[in-house]
Amino acid sequence: MYSDMFGCRCAIIRGGTSKGIFFKQNDLPSDPILRDKVILSVFGSPDVRQIDGLGGADVLTSKLAIIAPSARADADIDYTFGQVSFEKAFIDYGGNCGNISSAVGPFAIDEGMVPAVEPVTTVRIHLTNSGKILVAEVPVKDGKAMVEGDCVIDGVPGSGARINMDWSDTAGSVCGTLLPTGHAKDLFTIDGKEYPVSLVDMGNPLVFIHASSLRMVGTESPAEIEGNPVWMETIEKIRSRAAKIFGLVEREEDATEKSPYAPFFAILSSPAPYRTLNGAAVQAEDVDLVSRLLFMLKMHKAYPITGTVCTGAAARIPGSVAWEVIPEALRSNPEVRIGHPSGVINVAVEAHSDGAEAKIEKVKIFRTARRLMDGVAYVKNTVIH
Repeated sequence: MYSDMFGCRCAIIRGGTSKGIFFKQNDLPSDPILRDKVILSVFGSPDVRQIDGLGGADVLTSKLAIIAPSARADADIDYTFGQVSFEKAFIDYGGNCGNISSAVGPFAIDEGMVPAVEPVTTVRIHLTNSGKILVAEVPVKDGKAMVEGDCVIDGVPGSGARINMDWSDTAGSVCGTLLPTGHAKDLFTIDGKEYPVSLVDMGNPLVFIHASSLRMVGTESPAEIEGNPVWMETIEKIRSRAAKIFGLVEREEDATEKSPYAPFFAILSSPAPYRTLNGAAVQAEDVDLVSRLLFMLKMHKAYPITGTVCTGAAARIPGSVAWEVIPEALRSNPEVRIGHPSGVINVAVEAHSDGAEAKIEKVKIFRTARRLMDGVAYVKNTVIH
């Protein structure tokens, strides 16, 4: 159609509190270098506004999903996640995005990649970034994934069809074990100061720290935290050390550039009242803990699903930072309620401890998703020539 551009089919889909561009793998170049050039052009990166592409110019909306049939006997679909930078020509494939994952099942069903079974279709998703299996239960009607429903999640207007997601198989997603150091809590010395932290790998690798260790209250807004250069510098130094322990980089000093996505960094505190970004009141009795989370070197305005999965798991590990901030009377609840800047998110966790190590048996969560558009994105020929 155009002599100086070529088309690439894709869809823009909201998954949970994130939004991403979905591609079928066979619609992209097979060469990884050319593939990433095409993807960056579709997003409009690098450019902080992504004005010449479809990216949303925000860490929650500059996300990528590549979908393909799976060759694994225990999976239906291969899903590769990428966090697309808008500040440089870089796609970080080092972690997973749980919110975008919630849209993978509906996409696969709607595209005919998985047979639609009413009233619920089970989709086994191979997370290629980690080699783990995620199981989604998607409500289906008339051969398509349902959109309308009464499920409400904080951070998304309105309601939608409930998608149940089982993350139980995702322990050791990056480093191969739930606790990379073998300890529920470790002590980092940074610039002569000691910081108790917990390193946990489930869904995605996370670093957990008490808000008080950073001289924070814990209910600060993302803008307040980002506006404090001392906090942000300390956070990144701790996160960089953890990145090396998780095996994401060989040297701490490389983490900011080579692994900005993972590990996530969660600042935890005990239940306390605060107001969300929309001004709604969250009471102390509404939550088991309060968290503020950093990824891609920015504070999250809600809470990522993989971060929720990992926080829920950490909350059931005796002696961890997450365990410590939860009041003792709430530690045996079937769900962990996490207070975040946009509201509250719940995760169901089943775990037990054999005295030496915590065993996470079940981690389940629910989301909604909706296809916003699909069609052809156009890329200049010069991008791959």
